[in-house]
Amino acid sequence: MTRLPLLVCLAALPGLCQDSRAVMEKSVAKQLASVEKQRLAVRAQLPATARKPDSFFTVPWSEPLVAVATAAPPLRGLDCDPVPPEQIGAIVAEISESQGLTPDLLRAVIEKESNYLPCAVSPHGAQGLMQLMPATAAGLGVENPFDPRGNVQGGAKFLKQLLLKYDGDLPLALAAYNAGPSRVDSAGGVPPIPETLDYVSSILDRLKER
Repeated sequence: MTRLPLLVCLAALPGLCQDSRAVMEKSVAKQLASVEKQRLAVRAQLPATARKPDSFFTVPWSEPLVAVATAAPPLRGLDCDPVPPEQIGAIVAEISESQGLTPDLLRAVIEKESNYLPCAVSPHGAQGLMQLMPATAAGLGVENPFDPRGNVQGGAKFLKQLLLKYDGDLPLALAAYNAGPSRVDSAGGVPPIPETLDYVSSILDRLKER
């Protein structure tokens, strides 16, 4: 029987999940150490000019499995201000509850993907707060990827699908959100792509700080 992903459990049944929370925190800490070790090992093999500590946008799924740390700087479709804290706070609270995810997780992904810029566009075409590729957004029913609520709704829905697919394994779900499920499946874990390793490590670090 497929077990309920812990992040869904924590949001929906907090009184029944205290033991699971401790197990998850221990598991995430262990996986974070493993991801960080893998990340450093891969980065050590790259030329110095190809190393970049943080990549801002999601890897397009159609690209071959190669290092992408030298991608062009992020672009914006239009100049815009970050979504105001009170507005994004209300959106995150509502959508995290409806999708059975923790608000901290959604915030960490949004911060990493777009730093709360609703008009953000990557060089590869990922759009909006949670950097959805156009085909992914369409498949999730997102009509306007630059609408904050619609984009977060679609991104949260997709993230929940990935958590279900990987049986609640947060590092695998995050890796799939960044690099695509096919790459995670092919690698049998977090794929050895420098950007993806940085992405997973960065978000797990954000969650540890909250």
